[in-house]
Amino acid sequence: RQPWMACPVQFLCRGIRTIGLVLLYYVFSIGITFYNKWLMKGFHYPLFMTLVHLTIIFCISAFTRRAMQFWTGKPRIVMNWSDYLYKVAPTAFATALDIGLSNWSFLFITISLYTMTKSSAVLFILFFSLVFKLEEPNPFLILVVLLIASGLFMFTFKSTQFNLEGFIMVLLASFIGGIRWTLTQVLMQKAELGLQNPIDTMYHLQPLMFLGLFPLFLYNEGLSLSSSEKLFRVTEFSPFVYSLCTLSIGGLLAFGLGFSEFLLVSRTSSLTLSISGIFKEVCTLLLATKLMGDQISALNWLGFAVCLCGISLHVGLKTYYSKNKGPSLRQLNSKSPELELPLLRQKGDEGEESAADEYDDEEQEITLH
Repeated sequence: RQPWMACPVQFLCRGIRTIGLVLLYYVFSIGITFYNKWLMKGFHYPLFMTLVHLTIIFCISAFTRRAMQFWTGKPRIVMNWSDYLYKVAPTAFATALDIGLSNWSFLFITISLYTMTKSSAVLFILFFSLVFKLEEPNPFLILVVLLIASGLFMFTFKSTQFNLEGFIMVLLASFIGGIRWTLTQVLMQKAELGLQNPIDTMYHLQPLMFLGLFPLFLYNEGLSLSSSEKLFRVTEFSPFVYSLCTLSIGGLLAFGLGFSEFLLVSRTSSLTLSISGIFKEVCTLLLATKLMGDQISALNWLGFAVCLCGISLHVGLKTYYSKNKGPSLRQLNSKSPELELPLLRQKGDEGEESAADEYDDEEQEITLH
């Protein structure tokens, strides 16, 4: 192949790879949203469903860690109890509540209202980023907050399918999600913990997430689930197998979502994931109106557009300041030859992207998505 042909071919290959990773992310992200809503129509135990998903993710992560250790010949990180309980537990409990409340809300609200309300997580991520001094104060952030908040108000104003209980659950999940992602960023920035690899992070988070969500499950669903004919009081074997299979599909989707996000970020950039997330929300709402019959008025669509403008402005501002002010967060060394890349990394130019493709031992920056 001639040298002058190398650049266009590499550009084409990189473009095809990026499109493929984005589509893979869309399949898992949109798929698990519609799966949760579909399952909640006949299986009214969202917290139990979440516990099953956590168990499946833990098992897959443990198997993947063992396979990676066998392939590379290097032992995986195992945290001591002191760091595990004091440094990982807050992130695990916040993540468990975020996911649990999000799944619980599907009993009450439509996919469109869930998607729109969940977009407000950007507000809480900004707030806690400023509290933890992970984000520098910026006057444009006021405009971002106003756009997202006003868009959320217009979307929920006079909505024909509005449910207050489900809306409060998603809004609370978004608030806890702001804590979750901020703590996750802090956790993955601590190089001494060795949790830069998302497989190791998921492996260590799942048990504490399970323990954090289990008391809430016992209080709300324990008694009714123990007398349910679909699981613990089964009279026929086939419904029991069907329930287990459908729950297992959700666990696979949940693991695939986390890993597809990592692949997209590590092989492209966190900016790609942010922009892809914006278009993903549009796709989700369009599918919800076509497949689930969600009713969205012109005012609701206008509110959604205003909210997307706020999110897009936030993404653009982070890109601008990361390029002009340089890295403002702690740098990490990525030493492992396999998947040792930070989950939420920001790249500034093509040179960094090439280095990521070759898994060089350069310093990588974690930024909050």
